[in-house]
Amino acid sequence: MSSSPAPGATPAPGVTPAPGPVPELFSWEFATDPYPAYAWLREHAPVHRTELPSGVEAWLVTRYADARQALADQRLSKNPAHHDEPAHAKGKTGIPGERKAELMTHLLNIDPPDHTRLRRLVSKAFTPRTVAEFAPRVQELTDQLIDGFLERGEADLIHDFAFPLPIYAICDLLGVPREDQDDFRDWAGMMIRHGGGPRGGVARSVKKMRGYLVELIHRKRENLGDDLISGLIRASDHGEHLTENEAAAMAFILLFAGFETTVNLIGNGVYSLLRNPGERERLQASLAAGERGLLETGVEELLRHDGPVEVATWRFATEDLVIGGERIAAGDPVLVVLAAADRDPDRFDEPDVLDLSRRDNQHLGYGHGIHYCLGAPLARLEGQTAIATLLRRLPDLRLAADPADLRWRGGLIMRGLRTLPVEFTSR
Repeated sequence: MSSSPAPGATPAPGVTPAPGPVPELFSWEFATDPYPAYAWLREHAPVHRTELPSGVEAWLVTRYADARQALADQRLSKNPAHHDEPAHAKGKTGIPGERKAELMTHLLNIDPPDHTRLRRLVSKAFTPRTVAEFAPRVQELTDQLIDGFLERGEADLIHDFAFPLPIYAICDLLGVPREDQDDFRDWAGMMIRHGGGPRGGVARSVKKMRGYLVELIHRKRENLGDDLISGLIRASDHGEHLTENEAAAMAFILLFAGFETTVNLIGNGVYSLLRNPGERERLQASLAAGERGLLETGVEELLRHDGPVEVATWRFATEDLVIGGERIAAGDPVLVVLAAADRDPDRFDEPDVLDLSRRDNQHLGYGHGIHYCLGAPLARLEGQTAIATLLRRLPDLRLAADPADLRWRGGLIMRGLRTLPVEFTSR
């Protein structure tokens, strides 16, 4: 579904008249491979107004320079209150169910000074040291999951591996008791299964998650531990503490953002390696030699080439402004298309080529500016551990389906496979 550029809009400098209609956006065919359509938009309509499947009209920003600028532009608010929603689009921006569940006061929905205060408080409980100390547990979870399907000689790497790994990891980090973690797996599964589809199931899962988190926060207040929720409760700055709603919302968004992005990082990353055997063999040889350099640059390249977050979360213009030569009206939603920006040939040499040793790789996969992903160190740890362990333990891993038969989940923000069937020599 797409629309023509806004009437009277000033074309971006250097943009040639569009040779024909805008490619169809947001279809299932588009979801399978959106990159040709994004290339067309970058060249002919780099800041493009379109109607989304939800009925909301928004601007898509597709060039790297414009995207980087927009991500850091404080005239683009994260607060949905700046969007005057039409009646047919009520509640169709943001995460389904978060409004009714009173989970709006998290880092993805607020601006300075509230954002500055909350991020500072949360950062105290979410330090690089915390993540580094968590590395052995991530490795243990990774090996346990592989052990679970090793003897079968086949697996669905999404269901059996990429999905449960970050769920159990973030639950452990947050301090969710082991006996409750399967409930979180069920709620998270509902969110993923319904991505882009009916929102009712997602909203119910969000409500259940919120109720559980509030109860858990109450229990933690009486018995603080070393976990992240205890850290959120304990965190203070100049006498300010997180309110109960803020703590629940922060725990929720750390869980939500901390699992689905990593599911797709692992799934998309392994799929890209299976489709690029030369690069996969380079990485396996590097790991066999005990090196980590190619793994580290490789995971960044996988994030750039076919990353887990296709479109950055919602922004709303607080005043009239210009992006890429287009006039954006106050109140208009703006969506920065990370997947398009990260394949911009004006920024990256041979952007459609997967090059695991790419050095000049300031991709936007984790965002940019004050909303740069707080959980980036954890996502990198999980991605590197998962991919390295799979290649080491399953050296002959191969795709067990025709790529044309694989299906990508619908939805606006995330990009990920529904399934990833693989085969390997059983042990």
